[in-house]
Amino acid sequence: MNMVQLKQAIAISLTKQVQSTAQALASTMLEDFAKTQQTIQQAAQAPHPSLGRVLDVRV
Repeated sequence: MNMVQLKQAIAISLTKQVQSTAQALASTMLEDFAKTQQTIQQAAQAPHPSLGRVLDVRV
C-alpha cells in the first residue's frame, strides 16, 4: 500500500466512524424528543390541581 492509498483508507475509515457516531447521536436525540413530547401531552391532559377547590370572590 502506498501513501496515497493509506491516506484514502484512513479517511474512509474516519468518515465511517463519524457517520456511525452521528447516527447514534441522532437516534438518541429523536428518542429523547419523543419522550419529551409524550410527557408534554400527558401534562396537558392532566386536570389542574386546584381547579374547583378554591373560589376567588370579591364583594
